[in-house]
Amino acid sequence: MTNSICEFEDADLFLVTGSNTTAQHPLIGSRIINAVERGAKLILIDPREIPLAAFAELHLRQNIGTDIAVLNGLMNVIIEENLYDRQFVADRTEGFEALKAAVSRYTPAVVEMITGISAADLTRAARMYARADKAMLAYAMGITQHITGTDNVKACANIAMLTGHVGRPSTGVNPLRGQNNVQGACDMGGLPGVFSGYQPVSDEAARKKFERAWGVEGLPAQAGLTLGGMLEAGRKGALKALYVMGENPRISDPNLGSVDLALSSLDLLIVQDIFMSETAALADVVLPAACFAEKGGTYTNTERRVQLTQRAVTAPGQARADWEIIADLCRRCGLEAPYTHPGQIMEEIRSVTPSYGGITHERLSKTYGLQWPCPNREHPGTAFLHSAQFTRGKGSFQPSDFTPQGEATDQDFPFTLTTGRIYCQFHTGTMSRRVDLLEREAPEPLVEIHPEDAAKLGIRKNDLVEVSSRRGSIRLKADVTTRVPRKVLFTTFHFHEAQVNLLTNPACDRTSGIPELKECAAAIRRCP
Repeated sequence: MTNSICEFEDADLFLVTGSNTTAQHPLIGSRIINAVERGAKLILIDPREIPLAAFAELHLRQNIGTDIAVLNGLMNVIIEENLYDRQFVADRTEGFEALKAAVSRYTPAVVEMITGISAADLTRAARMYARADKAMLAYAMGITQHITGTDNVKACANIAMLTGHVGRPSTGVNPLRGQNNVQGACDMGGLPGVFSGYQPVSDEAARKKFERAWGVEGLPAQAGLTLGGMLEAGRKGALKALYVMGENPRISDPNLGSVDLALSSLDLLIVQDIFMSETAALADVVLPAACFAEKGGTYTNTERRVQLTQRAVTAPGQARADWEIIADLCRRCGLEAPYTHPGQIMEEIRSVTPSYGGITHERLSKTYGLQWPCPNREHPGTAFLHSAQFTRGKGSFQPSDFTPQGEATDQDFPFTLTTGRIYCQFHTGTMSRRVDLLEREAPEPLVEIHPEDAAKLGIRKNDLVEVSSRRGSIRLKADVTTRVPRKVLFTTFHFHEAQVNLLTNPACDRTSGIPELKECAAAIRRCP
């Protein structure tokens, strides 16, 4: 996020796309609603009628997978009507002429044909966003989990730079993280091509720095494999062992039949988790980990805020903090790991990670947290990014063209299936489904279908139906509702009883490797 969560309360306008914010990020969703009730405007881009739609000045219900066409169309209007921030573009960006040429083809009439959004609504939304004084753009996995996810994100950055809506309080581009500490995991190098602080493994100076810090030689200069790449290598027999921490790919990954094949093809599968998940049930070795309340350390949340936590209760049985397990394993493998307290680990982090350079447990214990970049002990942390310049100097416009969805519908699979989350369950349910209250509120999986489609197929609310794709089928109950448009099905991935990712498309974004979880061709029928 370029901004802080509290800044949502002072924005004049929100552009929310690919985010069911009140379900996935309810504290941020509530701030958006509070701001709207005080007079801020909300533009929502989402094919479903999610709860935020009730508060939106404009709800643009695009055809699934057409996000780039929508954003390019907005920029087309902004440029054609000279609503862009000429001074910001001139002083702080480069590549404007290439962007202008690229979006010139996306007139409101053309975008209406691609996306289903009326030319009038598109034009109105463009004017509202461009003319706002303080506009915040927020997105989540509805933008990233597509084969064009990286291009979708670049388009979000393009429109913010085009209008000068970045680099000021309550004005920026804000990706909302899907789980607590996802930001921290990425910051610490939980990506295949970087060390902590996003320092590339291809950078020789960075490799030497980490070799000195860790007392090793010969760190690889090539990026490793993504999760999808590891599973593919497992299926081919090229990957022999896999160590899984706090992840449940047997539920969360696409095309689950191939996931089981990959995991069963390994010589060794190790799972470190707080509960016996579906993936842990297949493991050769299970390492019991402590949950958040049973260990101390830090979390880095979606606004880049590093916060200190203290252990509240003792971990049960043989469960230990993750860092203790890893340190012990390192020592048994012959690698020095001289840690006795998580504060020592933070000292190492700050010594090799410039953006965390001023963050210590001592400082964190006296404050609500510190937002990186925080380069030294005197630095107060950074509430919003890019105030004077971008990290690379000038912001670079990166235009992209609309690409049709990765898997087309046909006579056999005439629906588009999309997936997401609901308010009362979390991720693959390994934690939330152990809570009686949450199970009472959301006890079973449902598939949403439009009333007109349901009537044609003889499907009624709560009927048992079979949903199929080119990869498999699942059975669950129908929810007949106008929340989804015609020819669209929606369901969640929380429930092992109906593993929707048996159906989803394993195609991935060519840059990030993120799978296409938000759309696949599907069919639905009433079970006899």
